Amino acid sequence: MTIPASQLERVFAEVEAATQEMVDFTAEMIRIPTVNPPGDAYVECAQLIGERLEAFDFAVDYPVAEGRAEHTPTHPRMNVVGLRQGHSLRPLVHLNGHFDVVPAGAGWTVDPFGGLVRDGRIYGRGSSDMKAGITAAMYAAEAIRRAGISLHGSVEISGTVDEESGGFAGMAWLAEQGRVSASRTDAVIITEPTDTDRLYIGHRGVYWFEVTTRGRIAHGSMPFLGTNAIEHMGVILDDIRRRLMPALQARTTAVPVKPDGARHATLNINGIAGGQPVDGIQTPCVADICRAIFDRRFLAEEGFEATRAEIVELLERAARETPELVYELRDLMVVHPVRTPDGASVVASLERSVQQVLGRPVMLAASPGTYDHKHVDRIAGVPNCVAYGPGILDLAHQPDEYCTIDDLVQSTKVLAMSILELTHSL
Repeated sequence: MTIPASQLERVFAEVEAATQEMVDFTAEMIRIPTVNPPGDAYVECAQLIGERLEAFDFAVDYPVAEGRAEHTPTHPRMNVVGLRQGHSLRPLVHLNGHFDVVPAGAGWTVDPFGGLVRDGRIYGRGSSDMKAGITAAMYAAEAIRRAGISLHGSVEISGTVDEESGGFAGMAWLAEQGRVSASRTDAVIITEPTDTDRLYIGHRGVYWFEVTTRGRIAHGSMPFLGTNAIEHMGVILDDIRRRLMPALQARTTAVPVKPDGARHATLNINGIAGGQPVDGIQTPCVADICRAIFDRRFLAEEGFEATRAEIVELLERAARETPELVYELRDLMVVHPVRTPDGASVVASLERSVQQVLGRPVMLAASPGTYDHKHVDRIAGVPNCVAYGPGILDLAHQPDEYCTIDDLVQSTKVLAMSILELTHSL
């Protein structure tokens, strides 16, 4: 539908007027160190978001992922959901953002949880990924209210947990409980950082797996009497480097994944441990166990079965060619690729909104990493789902992460226009 120019002008003016509020609220969220793992300060951040949603005339509740293994007395998995119902419940557009963040890591030149605002940027862990996105969703809806515009349909906004570790106590749990579902939800916008002029319509697949090699302990001065599990893991890693990596680099998806390097199949070694703790008291022993965690991102054209079979074949070859090499393979997580269907209303609306606000066409792309789209699509059964929000994706999980104030304001306008379209203003 066409939004009257007078309505857009009023809404955009309200977004501009709220700029300092948006900056301050984003900085306030950043100062709550919602680090995952282990899941710190979730309750505090959920309540901060909930209190602001209540002030914006949302009915708010705090769904807790009771029964999930991640939910513990010391680290409760509390989500927050706000609903502002219009003339009718439907159509209902749901905007989602996760408020958990990865550990800060080293290399920062500013306080990662200081919420520093400087030179038009909001710095801090989670600024782009993705607390600015939560702010944009909330203030997009609020700008419509402040502009005095009534909606036919409804707006729902959620802040969820654990996306960085799979989202199973967050968006997946909301979908399992029916809070986000095809029976009540018409469109979902996940406000992940998309560089403001990109629209993510899906993501590659994920296969996380663990390989364990087992050896035989012996005295370190007589290693020939033992079998070194670390050496055998080295055989596997060398095979991956020499044979598998070149094969993966040669494969390219037709899906428009950005950045361009992510159009290839990839594999990363997330972690490795073997033998004695390096910082412990040393004893002369041959390592009898070594474990490594791998992150394989597979293309829609590859599929999961072929992806796993390729790993099994590599491990079997290593075992055949190396005396005494014994391995175990354990699947940790599998996420199949998802893609928004052609002709989805949420895509068409955001295309128009980006063109209106930024004066240039949106770039349709697929995300290099997964996000909660997978749960919206496969558990909630809502294919009309995309990711769009403020922030630079390449800065996610990096030191000195930031979101520009201009990106925050512009993406808030885009979201507000699409809320008006998708819920039909009266």
